[in-house]
Amino acid sequence: MAVQAFSYSAFLRGPSRVLPSLDDADVILERRDEENLVLMRAERFDATACGLRIAARSLAILARRDRGLAEKVLAEELPWLHWLSETERTSCVRELLADLVAGADTGLLLPFARNLASWRATAEVWSDPQLAHELQGPFPGDGPELHRPDPGGTA
Repeated sequence: MAVQAFSYSAFLRGPSRVLPSLDDADVILERRDEENLVLMRAERFDATACGLRIAARSLAILARRDRGLAEKVLAEELPWLHWLSETERTSCVRELLADLVAGADTGLLLPFARNLASWRATAEVWSDPQLAHELQGPFPGDGPELHRPDPGGTA
């Protein structure tokens, strides 16, 4: 599906210039200081949501019947998993599959999307050995652990 972008202010000034675009495309309203908005016809929204629910529920059914196969399918779809260690790869696939199954059941897929973005960013860091090494510390300014003073003590 095609997507067309318009500034939010252009939409506010003349919605009749933007709305005809919905015949052939979804519309992104770009806002300067806020998250962008998406306009789409209800029929396309319903079709997308229905397809996503069916796909997520199908993977959930597969996961209940053959967890290992479901994990392999998900891992095949996410080639950047290659950059994770074997242990992290296993954790990532299990977490994402759990979020996807929960999302299919509840309709709340934002936790899945956030976790997916987080794991992908982690994999991208591991793809650069120098950056991965630097981010493992030690960091300048790290010092000995300090303990909180005894609250019953004197000042």
